[in-house]
Amino acid sequence: MRRVPLFSGCSKGELKQVARLADEVDLPAGKVLTQQGTPGREFYILLDGTVTVETDGKLVDTLGAGQFFGETALISNRPRNATVTASTPLRALVIGGREFYTLLIDAPLIQWKVLRELADRLAPREPV
Repeated sequence: MRRVPLFSGCSKGELKQVARLADEVDLPAGKVLTQQGTPGREFYILLDGTVTVETDGKLVDTLGAGQFFGETALISNRPRNATVTASTPLRALVIGGREFYTLLIDAPLIQWKVLRELADRLAPREPV
C-alpha cells in the first residue's frame, strides 16, 4: 500500500488502520463501479488496472494504479457526479462510507491528500 501516492508518508499505524477498514477486491473489465446520479456508498483506491470516468456519457478521464475515486459523493453527500467503469481487470481497495469518514478523522495526512485531490477535481479545467 505504501506505493499508492495517497498513502505515501503514512506511518505503519495509519497503514494498518487502512488495511483494517478496506476490502481488497478483484473486479472484471466492464464492471460499472459508480453510476452517475446514484448515491455514493464507497471510496475506491486502484491498486492495478484502469478505469474510465464518464460524465453525461462523455469520457472525461482515465485513472490507473495509485489513483482513487468516489470521495466527492461521500464528502458532499450528493449523488455520484460520474460513471466509472473498469476498462481492464482491476485490483482495488474499497472503503465503505462510514469507514471512509473514520479514516479521514483518524488519519489527517490521508484527509489532507483526499481533500487536495477533491479541490483539484472541482477546479475549472483549461480547455483542451
